[in-house]
Amino acid sequence: MKVYSYSQARQQLSELLDSADNEEVLIQRRDGSSYLVIPKPVSTSPFAVSGIKTQVSTQDILEAIGESRKHGSTVD
Repeated sequence: MKVYSYSQARQQLSELLDSADNEEVLIQRRDGSSYLVIPKPVSTSPFAVSGIKTQVSTQDILEAIGESRKHGSTVD
């Protein structure tokens, strides 16, 4: 764990944040209070999905959609 004084933390904020990626970082004030700096987990959108490789063309997909609309298929 790295420990910074309040003054050091202000002067070396970029370094402090880089360190917090790998280990806990503690900032201590003169009055004895201290603060733990940890990175916030990155949240991703549930819609952020990776693509897939396929041999289907855009035209094939559009034709399939058109066919399904033409036949009026319904989902129960």
